[in-house]
Amino acid sequence: MLQYLDGKKDPMRKVDTAWLRMETPHNLMMITGLMFLDECPDIDVFKTVLIKKFLTFRRFRQCANQNKTGCFWQEDKYFDMAAHVRRVALPGKADYRELQDYVSNLASSPLDKNKPLWSFHIVENYLKGPVVVVRIHHSYADGIALIQVLLSMTSTGREKSLQLDAEESKQEQHEKLDLLHQVINPAKKQFNQSLKLLNEIAGLGKEVLHNPGLLEKGVGESINLMEELVSALALSNDPESVFKSELCTRKRVAWSQSLPLDEVKAVAKATGTTVNDVLIANLAGALRAYMLDKGDDPDEKIIRATVPVNLRPLKHAKELGNHFGLVFLNLPVFEANPLARLAYVHEEMNALKKSKQALVTLSLLSLVGLAPTAIQNLLLHQFSKKATAVLTNVPGPQVPLYIAGCEITKLMFWVPQNGTIGMGISILSYNGSVEFGLIADKNLVPQPHEVIANFPRQFAQFSELMMLHPWDGDIHAELFEFI
Repeated sequence: MLQYLDGKKDPMRKVDTAWLRMETPHNLMMITGLMFLDECPDIDVFKTVLIKKFLTFRRFRQCANQNKTGCFWQEDKYFDMAAHVRRVALPGKADYRELQDYVSNLASSPLDKNKPLWSFHIVENYLKGPVVVVRIHHSYADGIALIQVLLSMTSTGREKSLQLDAEESKQEQHEKLDLLHQVINPAKKQFNQSLKLLNEIAGLGKEVLHNPGLLEKGVGESINLMEELVSALALSNDPESVFKSELCTRKRVAWSQSLPLDEVKAVAKATGTTVNDVLIANLAGALRAYMLDKGDDPDEKIIRATVPVNLRPLKHAKELGNHFGLVFLNLPVFEANPLARLAYVHEEMNALKKSKQALVTLSLLSLVGLAPTAIQNLLLHQFSKKATAVLTNVPGPQVPLYIAGCEITKLMFWVPQNGTIGMGISILSYNGSVEFGLIADKNLVPQPHEVIANFPRQFAQFSELMMLHPWDGDIHAELFEFI
């Protein structure tokens, strides 16, 4: 048993406090992930990896506590690795359905609040190879921070991943820094003004409470952030659909077959759009297909997703915690033509890149973290009624990673939802492939694999259209002629 006797309390950032306090029985605030491995790790070696790599982040040895004065981190003086790492075996055929049921049960079960809020479950007998199920509470870290944690636990070679006592070579340090740049840079390119601002302001959430004018520093006088907030609050509630109704306390998860990243890039290049545009247009088509199959007419509907936007400067890349804002993205489920959907998403994304919604919501979350629970719940409830899903896209490393002597062949994760939102959609690129994951309230989507199966089918339509029609790289120049 490991014991950490330091009883010191560390104050919790207000943004992280908001994520801790917004958990409800209907929506648990856990990030759940899967690592598919090529062989089963030795359990003692795996635990050693966690001790020497994962637990170097002090936060993972701490409990998330709260009292009348606020929320804080405190060392678990009775920390026991056995309470966080378990070996399990699936029943029956140990196939996709059995793994899906097992992960769904974990996603519906809260973490033990008397211990640090994370766990690793090593599934040893899955039909297609061993799988590690990871659960980490959102108050500890966001998706970009967890990619950094993953990089710290892994190596780019099998043998190197077993050399736990050896210091990383300069070459491996550079390799990991390059991988981290690949994760951070896409957001930097798309939201450079926001990142420039956050580079200048340390602890935005805390500072804005004392001086809200800091939000406009370096952005320009023409930006009125209050208008952004009022505009977001004034959005109409999302329409009723098969994806938005009363929630229960059970979650169901599913994941699709991988898409080749090179093929996605080819469609983006041919149409003058981005990889992100193509993937989101593909998602909208998959949701539309499911709605039609269930008799829910999508032709007059636009549904929204809340999309996390990375606002983490590179110099803060190794920090845990949450450094992102949220934007509302319209999903064109009303549009039957895949190319028209892509054009719509492209314009929507361009408009969002110019907005400051993400900065506003980051600040709002800090304020929510200070507010009494009743006010926090009211604000989050009102915000959540304006969206149907949470959508996140995390760019992962594009080389194979190894942990405890095993190759990670596939990565997948699911994001939590809040308030009245009952569906989360995750997109992750890793080692040349794109993975789609869906988590949904069982009362909304009892069989989420019926939705996720539409993802590769919808993308096949793009590939067919690329073969049928020559493109010069500008979707707007030829779209309507083709339609």
